[in-house]
Amino acid sequence: MNFMFLLGAGGPGVYYAFEHSDAVGKAIVVFLLIGSVLTWSIMLDKAMSIYRARRLSQRFIALFRANRKNIATPSLVREGAADPGPVGMIYSAGVEKLLEFYEDDARLNRFSAVGGAAPVKLSAAQYNAIEAVLEREVSSQIQNLETRIGFLATLVSLSPFCGLFGTVWGVMMAFCGIAAAGKSDFTALAPGVAGALLTTVAGLVVAIPSLVGYNLLTGTIRNLTVTMDNFTEEFMVRIKLEQLEFDKQNPLPIEEE
Repeated sequence: MNFMFLLGAGGPGVYYAFEHSDAVGKAIVVFLLIGSVLTWSIMLDKAMSIYRARRLSQRFIALFRANRKNIATPSLVREGAADPGPVGMIYSAGVEKLLEFYEDDARLNRFSAVGGAAPVKLSAAQYNAIEAVLEREVSSQIQNLETRIGFLATLVSLSPFCGLFGTVWGVMMAFCGIAAAGKSDFTALAPGVAGALLTTVAGLVVAIPSLVGYNLLTGTIRNLTVTMDNFTEEFMVRIKLEQLEFDKQNPLPIEEE
């Protein structure tokens, strides 16, 4: 059975089944066709945006780890501000809060001659404030990544039920037509059953690729979430290491007895 035969060229096929569907069955098929277009549009758009987000995140993490100087060097701050990726935006939010605690002078004067922000001793409350900003930005980025994923999940779940409803409705109407005619003729029953089963086929055609796409997208988003959480931890560790270095360079004076 070739593709043209399935469409109805040269014999009964998809178009034949659609032609012999009632108004309800045709409406469900059209609805599922629109749903298929929407699901593919969402999946392709989200796949491209998530791939871009992952690529940008990996790039910025490499830059962050390659920077062995201060966590707030001017070049890294500029890279973070220009990076539209989730990790770059998390870094920008965290470093902006960090710079509020470094030096009281203007932002342009917050960088020392060696190319980094002049650190000060941070308190526990300031640590918590920076960590809260990072976690809030992570949550915001996750929300951006999951935009329209819920709609895709709804279509994945709804499509088979719409197809099943159309099939049950079509079979019921076919049998009602046979009963009204007062005779049991398979040739009279077959077109109605074919039209009824078309809705189930349409529902599965929408649901199967949507389910695969949904699982792939949510899996990638979970991986990106782990990457962002790990970067947050790495950011806080770098600050603590910087504070240890600050303590070594600025030891507390020994009180005389």
